Amino acid sequence: MQPARAPLLEISNLKTWFSSDRGDIRSVDGISLHVDEGETLGIVGESGCGKSVTSLSVMRLIPTPPGRFVDGQILFEGRDILALPEAEMRRLRGSALSMIYQEPMTSLNPVFTVGDQIAETIVTHMKLGRAEASARAVEMLKLVNIPEPERRATEYPHQLSGGMRQRVMIAMALSCNPRLLIADEPTTALDVTIQAQILELLRRLRTEMGMSIMLITHDLGVVAEMCDRVVVMYSGKIVETAEVRPLFANPLHPYTEGLLASIPRLDEDVEELHAIEGSVPAPTDRPPGCAFAARCQYAFDRCRAEEPPLLTIAPGRQAACFLAAERLAEGVPA
Repeated sequence: MQPARAPLLEISNLKTWFSSDRGDIRSVDGISLHVDEGETLGIVGESGCGKSVTSLSVMRLIPTPPGRFVDGQILFEGRDILALPEAEMRRLRGSALSMIYQEPMTSLNPVFTVGDQIAETIVTHMKLGRAEASARAVEMLKLVNIPEPERRATEYPHQLSGGMRQRVMIAMALSCNPRLLIADEPTTALDVTIQAQILELLRRLRTEMGMSIMLITHDLGVVAEMCDRVVVMYSGKIVETAEVRPLFANPLHPYTEGLLASIPRLDEDVEELHAIEGSVPAPTDRPPGCAFAARCQYAFDRCRAEEPPLLTIAPGRQAACFLAAERLAEGVPA
């Protein structure tokens, strides 16, 4: 087990809900987690589990209305983000706290050159002159391995490939030396070769810049490659947390077990890939008890009547399952 590090980000009992005609959509419903100094934390789960809403909550970019923070606290470097005035929050975004979005083409402005867009961030947060900011923008493009950075800085987003656009987003996010980088599915829209290059780039920059990373993904292969610890989310809640190796070797929650079993393996000859039967319950109409019970092969009557709390089962390991301690003792394989 790795030595304890000081928390950079601490989220406590966060509830981010959205109003709708059908009632409250409880996208994030009482989660608690932390990201330590210099750590990469992975947050995984199916689409709609609350991963991206968690990241947007940290950046305080939830549209209000219809969204609202019902409860909870988000401490970044000891300050409660949810209590900061908007002007102070704007100063924090893009400087100490930065984010890479899923689809760079929708995040970059099509009518400005990529160099100008990076320079604007630098001017805003580092108070440099336009010439100095433009020079630093070229430096950042070079840092993220974009060839001919001086020429590329004068080009528009549509003139770049998908991989280059994502590198531009990374350059922009890192241009003011953030303490925490939130990466929301940073490789989803890229082919496998470019994915590997982007992940290697993030790993190198984390080491060089000494920052922490919160990596949002549905890809457990990315988690295995990049992360120190992992948080598994299901239906707006955390169902398991652990360091990466123990989680892959012995998942304690049946949902985590199902996710790992669905990964194709080269050492197995199977005709059909494993799938978790059923679907995630609607966030406006969650059943009583465990939200995963209807899809769980181990569920019993208590699971359908009572919601299991997220409990510490072993040092560094938490799970929200009545069978977690038993599964840990048995060493249930993935």
